[in-house]
Parts: sequence; structure tokens; C-alpha cells
Amino acid sequence: MREILVTGGSGFLGSHLCDALLNRGHSVLCVDNFYTGQRSNIKHLLGNVDFELMRHDVVFPLYVEVGRIFNLACPASPIHYQQDPVQTTKTSVIGAINLLGLAKRLGVPILQASTSEVYGDPQIHPQHEAYWGSVNPIGPRSCYDEGKRCAETLFFEYHRQNNVDIKVMRIFNTYGPRMNPNDGRVVSNFIVQALQGKPITIYGTGKQIRSFCYVDDLIAGMLAFSDSPPDFTGPVNFGNPFECSMLELAERILKLVDSKSKLEFRDLPQDDPVQRCPDISLAKSSFGWQPKVDLEDGLKETVAWFRHVIEA
Repeated sequence: MREILVTGGSGFLGSHLCDALLNRGHSVLCVDNFYTGQRSNIKHLLGNVDFELMRHDVVFPLYVEVGRIFNLACPASPIHYQQDPVQTTKTSVIGAINLLGLAKRLGVPILQASTSEVYGDPQIHPQHEAYWGSVNPIGPRSCYDEGKRCAETLFFEYHRQNNVDIKVMRIFNTYGPRMNPNDGRVVSNFIVQALQGKPITIYGTGKQIRSFCYVDDLIAGMLAFSDSPPDFTGPVNFGNPFECSMLELAERILKLVDSKSKLEFRDLPQDDPVQRCPDISLAKSSFGWQPKVDLEDGLKETVAWFRHVIEA
């Protein structure tokens, strides 16, 4: 029996989770449809006898025998989830139904990788788990935002109605090696543009605030949450509360890369949040998690990885 199922396992976060689980001595079944996941992310694992790869779309039922489920299946960057918004919604909603049904049948725990996007363009700062959010239900980001919100609803209804052992984590901006160079996210955009000497595209004034969590910290938090008592369901915020404007981020990356790229300002996309920062006091008090990698060190590792990819 494959002990742990990771859907979206060849993606940015999923591949790092597979690494961490294997390092803990688990066997892993990685499931991905490769819509945004990349085989290169898990290529180093293919010879591991405790790792199995299955190409499958979670929109369709999955019949496997496992002891735990991590659901990370869904495109997570606007450029990808807006390419096929209907499929994005189906992945979040129907995928959740299929995986929750599997967890119910097997009687195993399931963790949902939700998102800070459930808060929309927030009216409070920083965002805590009791905040219900401010989300446009019919905008261009709604396929992802509302899809993830509906998935959370399904998780808690399966928990209340069918006693499924659930955990829901809300992931704020995460970055690090194995990000897709073409995913359109701000960290990867800025680094690739700086390395290639292209203009750094700033949307809006560049004064928008984000917080950035290094991938190693995020995966450590995911595992700590997974190990927490069954009655602790969440939702729980995971992210780095250190705040950074888009202009500051661009300046940091230009300095690290030693790039001569210029800033190029463009219109702010519809419904793009002005500020996004997690209140992580619940994760701290519940199982002692907090990020350890500061932005400068994390960016150095990420720049080094992108430099290798671009020059390869």
C-alpha cells in the first residue's frame, strides 16, 4: 500500500512535499495531470522505490489505497488558472469531492492546500482565520478564489456530516527553487526579467504589499500541521508576515542579480489585492510554527536556481 497520496505532486509545492515525505521514510504516490506540474521537478525521485508517479486528473475519481492524502492539485498562478477558468473551478470543487470521497471510503486523514486568495481584496490587515474575506464572485480571479472557498466548504461539510479527518491550510505567497519560470508570479517574473536584462514589469504603482514565505518554511509548516491532533482542523494561515512592496522586491532582486533592467509600469489587473499579509498567531500557538528563512536569503537561493535553469 502506498502510504501517502500527494495530488499536484509534480508542481512547485507538491514536489518539495514529496521530497520531505520521502526523507521522513514514507512511501509516496504522486498524482498529477501535468497541466502546470513539471516532470523535471520530480525527475530525481523516479528511481526511488518508495516513489510512484501516476498521471491522473482529480476531476475524475481516483481508486487507490493510501494511508493519508495531501490535496495540492490546482493551478495556483493567475496566468495559469485564468487560461481555463472552468477547468480551474472543476479542479477545486469536483477534485475536492473526489478526494474527500476517497478519504471517507478509506477512513484516512486529508489535508487541503487552500490559499490566502479566499480573503480576496481584504478589508482588514493582517488577515486572520476568522475573517470571511472580500471576494468578487464573478471576476476574472473568481475561478480560483471561489473554487478554493467552495473546496473549504466541502472539507468542513464532509468533516461535520461524515466525520472525515480534515485539515485546511491557507497558503500565502510562497517562493523558491522549482517555481515555473513562466507562471507569471511576481518573484519568478522579476528574477527571470532581471536575469535576461528585460524590463521589470510593475503593475499599478508598485506600492501593493505582499509577504513572501520561502518554500522550505512552508513545507515544514504543512508537515507540522499534518502531525497536529486530529481535532485541530484549521483553517490555519501559513506565510511569512514580513511585508514587502512590489517596488522594494524589484529593488532587492535587481541588486542580487546585478541587473541593469529598468522598471516598466503597467495597469493593475482587475481585483488584484492592494495588501496581503498573514496573521500566523494560530500556527505559532498551536504547534510552534513560524518561518525561519528571511527574504534576502530565500531570494539568493531562488535567484541561483533560476540562473542555473536559464543558463542550462
